[in-house]
Amino acid sequence: MTKARLLRLSVVLVSIFMILLIIVYWDNVGTAHFYLHTSFSRPRSPGAIVAGEDWESLPDVDEFLAKLLSSSLKQNSSIPRKTEQLLVQGSNKPVLSNLEENVRGYDWSTHKDRNSLDQEKLQVERQRTLREFCANSSFTFPTKERSFDDIPNYELNHLIVDDRHGVIYCYVPKVACTNWKRVMIVLSESLLDQGVPYRNPLDIPREHVHNTSTHLTFNKFWRRYGKFSRHLMKIKLKKYTKFLFVRDPFVRLISAFRSKFELENEDFYRRFAIPMLKLYSNHTNLPTSVSEAFGAGLKVSFSDFIQYLLDPRTEKMAPFNEHWRQVYRLCHPCQIDYDFIGKLETLDEDAAYLLQLLKVDRLLRFPPSYRNRTASSWEDNWFAKIPLAWRQQLYKLYEADFVLFGYPKPENLLKD
Repeated sequence: MTKARLLRLSVVLVSIFMILLIIVYWDNVGTAHFYLHTSFSRPRSPGAIVAGEDWESLPDVDEFLAKLLSSSLKQNSSIPRKTEQLLVQGSNKPVLSNLEENVRGYDWSTHKDRNSLDQEKLQVERQRTLREFCANSSFTFPTKERSFDDIPNYELNHLIVDDRHGVIYCYVPKVACTNWKRVMIVLSESLLDQGVPYRNPLDIPREHVHNTSTHLTFNKFWRRYGKFSRHLMKIKLKKYTKFLFVRDPFVRLISAFRSKFELENEDFYRRFAIPMLKLYSNHTNLPTSVSEAFGAGLKVSFSDFIQYLLDPRTEKMAPFNEHWRQVYRLCHPCQIDYDFIGKLETLDEDAAYLLQLLKVDRLLRFPPSYRNRTASSWEDNWFAKIPLAWRQQLYKLYEADFVLFGYPKPENLLKD
């Protein structure tokens, strides 16, 4: 009797262990290989919100899920006029609680004197450039050839979904992502203030904006939808409007360095600054807090930061932090057909046009830019003391982002 009970208990424990092992493996490597692949078509014109359209050429499971999704979109996308009027209300200017926002401030000028851009032509050109280089077999970079099914779930954590309006946003840190996340919170009504959804993006505290629990992202689909998660991802990628914003890669690096290492940031000091100071500046017995280090004049230099990026040991220890990870690794532009590609260099115009395409421009305005935003004209000064060989290696590291998004090669930085 005792042996039989022990045998049954062993079988139960082994079964539980195998189930947990499958769940962990599935969540890490993606669910693609556990079921039939679904069709994945290219998007239509930018800004096309698609609830209620025909769902032809889909497998049976996908057809059922697609109809369910379409029905849900219809119900969620109808915002009463009273709610619409509420959404445009709110304070005009934020109470700044974050150090970076305090230092940089907001630019409240209207920019009415700027030349209006032909946004439709811009989008056609940006998408054409991206798709041509994704299809060009002579231009290669890591992960280019893999399919969407090959992307592990943990690499889909930057794709934020708004089911109410049929929108997917891939956020890129240091490219106005804080304010775009605020916009997504307002649209999806995923965060409440005293029981009422936020209406003004700038009313949302920064600490809530970057809290991962605030947003529904693709990497959470497995826990919510199980084996149907990839089916739903593909349907939403096909039917929703997908957008991202990018920036000159070198300028983005300068911006990341400024905000994470020139301002007192406890987390980044402990995780990154201490190892950099030890490895590249030969410091020992460093203070444990960033305030003590800054008080003693111990700061990571831009040269230290570049050495860290180029050091082969960095990626072996862990993937690049999201603030300096390449856009092609964050947003998978050769696996996902984006309907809209915005650029920080034309943020005001691009944001206004995108909100019109999404038909939400009456609900909210995109928050203003930082007054002291890192500019492209700063590149020469920042890289002046970086050895030529390092600059050339750095370009190779970020070349795919330059090419895919139409940024010119910085020849002046790559030659004597």
